[in-house]
Amino acid sequence: MSLGKVFDIAGSGMSAQSLRLNTTASNMANAQSVSSSVDQTYRARKPVFAPMLESYKTGEPGNPVTSFDPRHSAGEGVQVKGIVESDAPLQRRYEPDHPMANEEGYVFYPNVNVVEEMADMLSASRSFQTNVEVMNSAKQMMQRVLTLGQ
Repeated sequence: MSLGKVFDIAGSGMSAQSLRLNTTASNMANAQSVSSSVDQTYRARKPVFAPMLESYKTGEPGNPVTSFDPRHSAGEGVQVKGIVESDAPLQRRYEPDHPMANEEGYVFYPNVNVVEEMADMLSASRSFQTNVEVMNSAKQMMQRVLTLGQ
């Protein structure tokens, strides 16, 4: 792996963690939103990540065989596969005086766990910072390589 690829890998990690922070912020912002029906209630969202792998070419010259065995692959970063909604049960509360209450007097709150979202936010923030440090270290190494010829 070339040293230049480090920036692509760390950049993909920073991009993924930024999306993770945005979905967490959206979940936190909607944690206390109220609805009168199950269908209209906000559901917590989580991004799904997957590694991007570069397969090494193996085989005879002129007849390469691509191997997808993880032991013979190098990481190229992280990709976002999508954003999924949580299937945890919604919070149903009996509040007949609430303006959004249905005909039975119930309102529905999202399935957002604020404590879990705060932990996720801290984790995403630290992961983002780690990727920044990786980029800074790679930059310093490249600068030192340039000074070797002097």
